[in-house]
Amino acid sequence: MRNRCPHSPFAGTGWLPDWRLTFGGEELGWEGALTTIVEEPGSQVFVALYDITSADQVSLDKWESADTGLYRTSRLRVSTMEGDAVAWTYVLNTYEGGLPSARYLGLIAEAAEMAGAPADYVSELRGRPCRSIGL
Repeated sequence: MRNRCPHSPFAGTGWLPDWRLTFGGEELGWEGALTTIVEEPGSQVFVALYDITSADQVSLDKWESADTGLYRTSRLRVSTMEGDAVAWTYVLNTYEGGLPSARYLGLIAEAAEMAGAPADYVSELRGRPCRSIGL
């Protein structure tokens, strides 16, 4: 995020209750499936929050291909230690399914760990099925 949104400060962490982290659009990714979230009662996704500037939002939309329709933005309620907040996130505009690359999954787990995700959450991320690079 520092590289993609240099003017948008970190604003904390939280959980998306009743959502699940998953992958989809394997045929659209460079090395495998892409990150998305889907509604699932009882699940939760750890998230990092940022105060995104307008300029950084335009840049991030391009980076995430939201400007092409690959992803759409969605406003969701996030549970934080300070209370609930409303934040927007990217949701993939394709069906769930497919495996992410090992490299991509590792980057996601590393980012979660750096943001302060619980060790068991990071461990679950690292243990997910993935495809080897080059397949």
